[in-house]
Amino acid sequence: MTALKKNCTDEAQRRYSREIWRRVEQLPLFRKSHCIACYHALPDEVQTATFLEKWRHSRQILLPAVRDGEMILLPYRGEESLRKGAYHIMEPAGPDEKAFTEPELIIVPGIAFDRRLNRLGRGKGYYDRFLSRHPAAAIGVCFQFRLFDRIPVAGHDRKMTWIVTEEEIIPK
Repeated sequence: MTALKKNCTDEAQRRYSREIWRRVEQLPLFRKSHCIACYHALPDEVQTATFLEKWRHSRQILLPAVRDGEMILLPYRGEESLRKGAYHIMEPAGPDEKAFTEPELIIVPGIAFDRRLNRLGRGKGYYDRFLSRHPAAAIGVCFQFRLFDRIPVAGHDRKMTWIVTEEEIIPK
């Protein structure tokens, strides 16, 4: 993955991210969802800043935060309301204010995905544990070069409902 990432320029990453979000926004479930969990992107992930700002006034957007070794979701109130949290990931600052509702849709990053809707995360299991407790549909977003026919998975790994790349939506 490291070698593949080096071949993806910052400009290509921004262009691919825009196309991925365009595809996500076309999904019927996205269109009817009022509460959406997303993430604040690390430099090598599908970029989220523009997407978050676009939708934060018309949807309740929730972002993950790590508290006591577990992932929780907190309301996103704009880029200026974030602070560096666990693993240097930006997360909502302030009190751990519980979300008003459960998300109808959870948008998930990953190191790699496969055509069987499996996700390979960063190894800590935060999303797998969280998704096992929350019944919402999960959309894995990734660049096409991170999509494989098959990746290694464990019994606790949660499958995605869809995977969206700049080239396709799985399942179709």
